[in-house]
Amino acid sequence: MNQASNVKVGTTIIGKWNGNHYNVMKLLGQGATGSVYLANSKNGKAAIKLSENSMAITSEVNVLKHFSKVQGSTLGPSLLDVDDWNNRDNKMVSFYVMEYINGESFLDFIKRRGIEWVDVLIIQLLSNLEELHEKGWIFGDLKPDNLLIAGPPHKIRCIDVGGTTQIGRSVKEFTEFFDRGYWGLGSRKAEPSYDLFSVAMIIINAVYPKRFPKKTNGMEGRNQLIEIINSHAFLRKHKKLLINAILGKYISAEEMKNDLLGIISNSNHQSIKKKSSVKQQSSIHNGKQSKSHMSRKQLKQKRKRKKYGGLIETVVILVSVFIMYSLYVFHYLM
Repeated sequence: MNQASNVKVGTTIIGKWNGNHYNVMKLLGQGATGSVYLANSKNGKAAIKLSENSMAITSEVNVLKHFSKVQGSTLGPSLLDVDDWNNRDNKMVSFYVMEYINGESFLDFIKRRGIEWVDVLIIQLLSNLEELHEKGWIFGDLKPDNLLIAGPPHKIRCIDVGGTTQIGRSVKEFTEFFDRGYWGLGSRKAEPSYDLFSVAMIIINAVYPKRFPKKTNGMEGRNQLIEIINSHAFLRKHKKLLINAILGKYISAEEMKNDLLGIISNSNHQSIKKKSSVKQQSSIHNGKQSKSHMSRKQLKQKRKRKKYGGLIETVVILVSVFIMYSLYVFHYLM
């Protein structure tokens, strides 16, 4: 960490060349190449990244410029300003200013809204990566910390493009848990499959927010990750997709996205089928209840008819006896 990029809250940063003023409000994040702060500017809130490493700043600015050329892109924040600043120690600090994305972290969002949101957000992420890879770059340091959920409507946004690397070069900035080199499952060569390994680890991390270390008992990283996948129902549902990603079998983000869409489609089909089965069983059960109810009702009516019939029979007998007795009396008197 370069100390020159650490500034106190309340510091006013004045651009040497463009003369724009930025009042530092709070620290948003720190990395190997510098620090990112929330700042107040004449146009409202913005995110400002400072670094002693002017080459790193130039590289990140170039990436953001590439992103800005893609209409409607959500790959990264919009670039607003690039300049230098002489700090209190009279050291030259390079910085760039970007759009401040007000959102919720990926893992916090999943914890609050539910694991079923993982598929929706990963589809968006793969679409973004597909676009990025086509432009000749990979994100590199892809992890939940660099993903924000803005909205509504809920949209995943990629932030901190410090690890973004041109395809074919070597990835310099990474986080071990999401790095295939750490797990012994590939090189750190910048290629689409490097990002897709990280996507698989993001899905696993959504289920296990407390990241687990690689075992040192001789177990291969591959076997350990497969063991983890088999340990949870949500991950098992995605098993084929996750294994293909961690083993580098996907050649493009589009291919992985299509497989994920297939899983979602199949899951929805199974859900509809299950609901239909439950509804059918409920209908049969209700039918039996109705039949049973009708049988009891019919029995009651039968008993009522029988009772009524017996009453009529009694009346008929009494009337007949009365008539016979009347005839007898009449005959006797005559």
